[in-house]
Amino acid sequence: MSQRHVHTALPGQHAAPLTLPANGSPAPRVAFHTLGCKLNFSETSALRRLVAEAGFGLAEWPSEAEAADAFVINTCSVTENADKKCRAVVRQALRRSPGAFVVVVGCYAQLKPREIAEIPGVDLVLGAAEKFRLHEFLRDLDLHAGRQTEAQAGQVHCNAIAEHIDFHSSWSHGDRTRSFLKVQDGCDYDCSFCTIPRARGRSRSDSIEGVLEKAHALSANGTREIVLTGINLGDFGLRPQAAAVAVAADDVAADEVAVHHAAATAGSLAHSAVLPKPTDQRLRREHRFLDLVRALDRPPDTAEALPADLRFRISSIEPNLLEPELIDWVAASGRFMPHFHIPLQSGSDRILGLMRRRYRSALYAERVARIREAMPDAAIGVDVIVGFPGEGEAEFLETADFLRALPVDYLHVFPYSERDHTTAVDLPGRVDPGERLRRSRILRGLSAKKRRALHARHAGQWRPVLFEAAPQPAPEGRESEGPFLHGFTDNYIKVRTPKAQVQQATAAQGTVAGIADNTGPVSADASAEAGFGAVLQVLLGAPDPEGFSAAEGIRRNG
Repeated sequence: MSQRHVHTALPGQHAAPLTLPANGSPAPRVAFHTLGCKLNFSETSALRRLVAEAGFGLAEWPSEAEAADAFVINTCSVTENADKKCRAVVRQALRRSPGAFVVVVGCYAQLKPREIAEIPGVDLVLGAAEKFRLHEFLRDLDLHAGRQTEAQAGQVHCNAIAEHIDFHSSWSHGDRTRSFLKVQDGCDYDCSFCTIPRARGRSRSDSIEGVLEKAHALSANGTREIVLTGINLGDFGLRPQAAAVAVAADDVAADEVAVHHAAATAGSLAHSAVLPKPTDQRLRREHRFLDLVRALDRPPDTAEALPADLRFRISSIEPNLLEPELIDWVAASGRFMPHFHIPLQSGSDRILGLMRRRYRSALYAERVARIREAMPDAAIGVDVIVGFPGEGEAEFLETADFLRALPVDYLHVFPYSERDHTTAVDLPGRVDPGERLRRSRILRGLSAKKRRALHARHAGQWRPVLFEAAPQPAPEGRESEGPFLHGFTDNYIKVRTPKAQVQQATAAQGTVAGIADNTGPVSADASAEAGFGAVLQVLLGAPDPEGFSAAEGIRRNG
């Protein structure tokens, strides 16, 4: 681990170097493919760094797949299509490099390791903790020799999830100027539709000092925005206790059932923002998420303060853990972006009870109103599930009406998906899959209207935009303008404009066509040559057919 304040290299696990064959063969190359959430992508980045430090080469997926000696597939377990997606990627990988080994890791690997091991072509399955020893298992495979047979099932290394309380930090960092930093993992909730607690284990977190160290290092490596991620981010603060006496796994499970039953039935919890108490004596709450936010938002002239131009975004947070104090802090902050993504799942209190959610619709509406009062321009996103068992037409219309009236800006809509090892799969009132899709289409149409309203509300405003992605091809009809860059405003409106305009804005001393003059300084890493990495003021225009706001004007961020 690097020392505090020494920020030239990112901290992380370090692996012993790979011993290469005496015949001079090059290091075997490993390609990665990720399914699922942003947290999975950050963990894939960590695994890439781990195997590279161990001496393996890296092959990009899919452009260099033919050169890969091994494929690592990081899986998701959120939908019923996990098995289909995993099988499809295995087949695709082996078509590109038939002699390569295939390793499957991630949530699906933890939940159904034996089933995955039987997939033709899979050589190795690693569970939630074992995946962070990927480099060790790769050493044990003779990657230079390649696969000899597909007849036998893959090896499985996967311990019971209750045994794992260690926190493994991860972050994504590459050619983007926005990084996803995992600060929390696992979940102590027991929502009736969700497999994540069984795939990820107990809620546990990095230390505040550890997050600060990584934030400093990411900033030094070119990151301009850090997105804080976790499985249950608002539950940040539970830390493993090395000297604590572990309780038996059966006792933990029994305590968990009691706690979650209370959460589903007690009326007082419907409006509670109280953090859950850990039922595992190996973990102790040291902080709240608000403590982390305050530590990251220290004034520039204080000890351990982060660079003034580094900004943060909160990925997703449960409504019952979105404390009013946190909303007020973000509203007053110049570093934390006015953007919240808050899972709702249903606007029907009866369905929320069946889902074992720890809030009801009144608390959700109260939190949204608090955000709107404190930050009128904030973007608010919502997760919602349609077709949950027992959701009749009346409950669906209740959800649709609730969302229609709610001042939110976009929806992520998911048709309910049956998952093994969940209580919801046995609930009565199954909704026909076709009806689930119909309801999804209705709410996605509502989401499109709300997004258009968000764009219309901000048209004609100057907003700060981080141009973060490498150049992309010009949209249809604008090919003569050359490659385009895209980025996000502070309140998460997508913006796209020609790369040349961004470069001119970072370098211009006077007014140029389409770019407003601003005599403020250009930050050191806002490279006119690269184009991206600059935070610029953009005059927002109408959205194009793909949902990007036009940049009617650009000026330096003075």
